[in-house]
Amino acid sequence: MKLVIENITKQIKGKVIISPFSTELTEGVYALLGPNGAGKTTLMRMLASISKPSSGRILLDGKDISLLDENYRDQLGYLPQDFGVYQTFNAERFLLYFASLKGLSPVDAKKRVAEVLDLVNLTNERKKKLGTYSGGMKRRLGIAQALLNDPKILIVDEPTAGLDPQERIRFRNLLSDISANRIVLLSTHIVSDIEYIAKEILLLENGQLLQRSTLDNLLTQVEDNVWTAIVTQEELAEVQRSFKLGNIQRQADGISIRIVSPEKPLPQAKNVQATLEDVYLFFFNESEAQSHD
Repeated sequence: MKLVIENITKQIKGKVIISPFSTELTEGVYALLGPNGAGKTTLMRMLASISKPSSGRILLDGKDISLLDENYRDQLGYLPQDFGVYQTFNAERFLLYFASLKGLSPVDAKKRVAEVLDLVNLTNERKKKLGTYSGGMKRRLGIAQALLNDPKILIVDEPTAGLDPQERIRFRNLLSDISANRIVLLSTHIVSDIEYIAKEILLLENGQLLQRSTLDNLLTQVEDNVWTAIVTQEELAEVQRSFKLGNIQRQADGISIRIVSPEKPLPQAKNVQATLEDVYLFFFNESEAQSHD
């Protein structure tokens, strides 16, 4: 299976949201990483066939998805960033309703709803009204909804927003388990979600694909640009003005800082191993990078 994105663009009210964008996706997990306003959600909505490109086309195994229409959507699972629920429904009824919309028979729907509730650890809460659910529980329900039709293409926009660390680990493992025979594309601001499961990372800024690469290759590009140093309170303000800073930690002997810079930023600075957060700071400007979760 291959999803080909061929020179797609998107303009909204004359503003360019996505510049000519091309890539190919096969089975596995791909992560879309970029600052707020980079165009991630717009791109995912086009791939989910909710919004049409202004130009270019998207092909599934050589066929334009706009021509495949319902046949494409039958193979698609989508979790938007803003996922609403019916507050008076319980989880089981909510998913049965969505299963009917997706064309599952009553027998198949009942079986599948039980399976996805178990996958997202909501079996024990399946009879509770959704109005009583926490934000994390609603997010898990949204993930279950996206998996109902056992999709071959799964598109999830900020899927772990609102999930606690244990839930995020469970979801990462779930994505990894199911990605062997399907295309999974996720966007997230939580870099640990990407670190452990992404086959490749797509860096997006201002609607343009900056780079598509493996995590190891991105880390290699950044490895000589990451430093740590101990500074005083007085030095910190100057360093913040001059460099991209990652972690800032107060210690007994001063303030420990992490700096992303192509050259040695301070005499006392020492090179350290790069992380995906450093990759983010390296490729995106500081103000945008600091706005992510």
